[in-house]
Amino acid sequence: MPKIKVLLIEDNRLLREGITAMLNEQQDIRAVSSSGNGDAMEKAKKLKPQVVLLDLGLRNQNSLRIAETIKKEFPKAEIVVMDLIPTQAEVAEFVQVGVSGFILKDATIDDFLHTIRTVAEGKKVLPPSLADSLFSHIVEYAVQNGKADRLMKAVKLTRREHEVVNLIARGMSNKEIASELHIAVHTVKSHVHNILEKLALHTRLEIASFALTEGMVRKSSSQNSK
Repeated sequence: MPKIKVLLIEDNRLLREGITAMLNEQQDIRAVSSSGNGDAMEKAKKLKPQVVLLDLGLRNQNSLRIAETIKKEFPKAEIVVMDLIPTQAEVAEFVQVGVSGFILKDATIDDFLHTIRTVAEGKKVLPPSLADSLFSHIVEYAVQNGKADRLMKAVKLTRREHEVVNLIARGMSNKEIASELHIAVHTVKSHVHNILEKLALHTRLEIASFALTEGMVRKSSSQNSK
């Protein structure tokens, strides 16, 4: 039975050596590691990997650019991004360039190996926190229909939801938002619930972070008048 060829791109030496040793203990996996400091593409050319494990947080390299380059040079390679908690925006960006899977660095060994074997079969694997969310279904639709470039556009917020996101990012409470928009507090709560559901987020802080990342925060009218 041929082994799954895995290239690990990780700049933390301890993690790199530990993960490589763990993978090479498996009967069906052969792993080669790279520090990500210029030697990744050379090792990919020699190994011709089926799966590439890529650290999202490389210190001296742009992980998104590396993923994009690998998919162009080795279109048959399946890329798995490793991170503690990738944001929805990061998931969208990496899906757009052809990444097949995501795994959290605190995942169990079984989860880790399952992800590698699953993407090697040509399947997609989302972070567990997104597995049953609306966002995951949007990702799946985008990937299956070749529309990954439209991924974030598929997450459609209404005009009112955009307003609520903007006000949350400016630090307003539900009561303050209700007063600002001249709507009931329970209506604001309903909008917040829908926003969390659509964006697969869990807290108001995550909404604020998302808004800042996506450039959705507008200045207040008082700021605009200055």
